[in-house]
Amino acid sequence: MDYTVKQVTIDDYDAMLALWNSAEQSRRALNPVDDSREGIDRYLRRNPNTCFSAVSDGRLIGVILAGHDGRRAIIHHLCVHPDCRRMGVAARLVSAAEEALKKEGIQKIFGLVFKDNDGANAFWESRGYSLRTNLNYRNKSLNSAIPTGE
Repeated sequence: MDYTVKQVTIDDYDAMLALWNSAEQSRRALNPVDDSREGIDRYLRRNPNTCFSAVSDGRLIGVILAGHDGRRAIIHHLCVHPDCRRMGVAARLVSAAEEALKKEGIQKIFGLVFKDNDGANAFWESRGYSLRTNLNYRNKSLNSAIPTGE
């Protein structure tokens, strides 16, 4: 499959949302505030050089949102359309994000993956992302519209 990788802009929002909704695991990671048009616009303004999409025949088939705080990076969303998986799209998007983060001086990246998402966990392991078992991930919602999770 032919596709190009480009930086994401807010103009890609509708296509990103459609892509995220095409995959169960991505859909369940969304929240109505951070993943709204306004939330993604805020994220892209803060991280203009580290988010990428894969486009084939004018159709967005993959996206990665990666950002950092100046010290550590986090991959917030990686999604490839179910019809386009196992074709190297995710690996190419991750490589693009990693290179962009290196250029910004970032030395360490982490990501969050649902425990029951075996395919994604195997993918990240194959890319050299180790499983940390000595940490607990904790969160607190400051907005009642954002679920706290399980």
